[in-house]
Amino acid sequence: MALTQNELKRAVAEAATAYVKEGEILGVGTGSTVDFFIDAIAPMRDKIPACVSSSERSTKKLEGLGFKVLDMNEVEEIGVYVDGADEIDGSFAMIKGGGGALTREKIVASVSKRFVCIADASKKVEVLGRFPLPVEVIPMAARAVRRRLEALGATVTLRDFVTDNGCHILDAAGLQIKDPEALEAEINSWPGVVTVGLFAARGADVLLLGTEEGVKTFEKP
Repeated sequence: MALTQNELKRAVAEAATAYVKEGEILGVGTGSTVDFFIDAIAPMRDKIPACVSSSERSTKKLEGLGFKVLDMNEVEEIGVYVDGADEIDGSFAMIKGGGGALTREKIVASVSKRFVCIADASKKVEVLGRFPLPVEVIPMAARAVRRRLEALGATVTLRDFVTDNGCHILDAAGLQIKDPEALEAEINSWPGVVTVGLFAARGADVLLLGTEEGVKTFEKP
């Protein structure tokens, strides 16, 4: 019998616990796969001095299980950051932000020594862009940034959502992102963009992929 998507997510979440190091601050992302990861590390709470979370949602779940959650400004470095992805390619560049936490996720990733991506097999793609690319913008810039994304060939929608930062998200569909690092740099340079949901300049170091044959581990060369 084929495994359900939730069973695949639970399997990779449990596998990711092997990367958690005793005594180190742990970075925790957000999303449905990360919810399984938080459940999986619950028995380890006494070995983890504190966590840094990328969303209010994850913070509430962590604190509810007895974990200490620190503000990003209280830490110098994070040992391991565990998070999911909406898409990931062969170079370990990702699209993230389907849950709306892309800016905080990018900040946590930037100070983490190791980024472990946990995903089910449906998230692995040859070329990024099948999943609409999220772009977080300050509200007054939404129309201007939308026009720029449309000039790239995207079909753009304004998400009915306000981020934890009080900003808006534009979802750009229909792109084929063959050079994710270059596109990340370009969109991030536009006035009014908080950040784009491309994680290429700082991609994953490890990919744990949930498949019908079990969890497969890929490490960036």
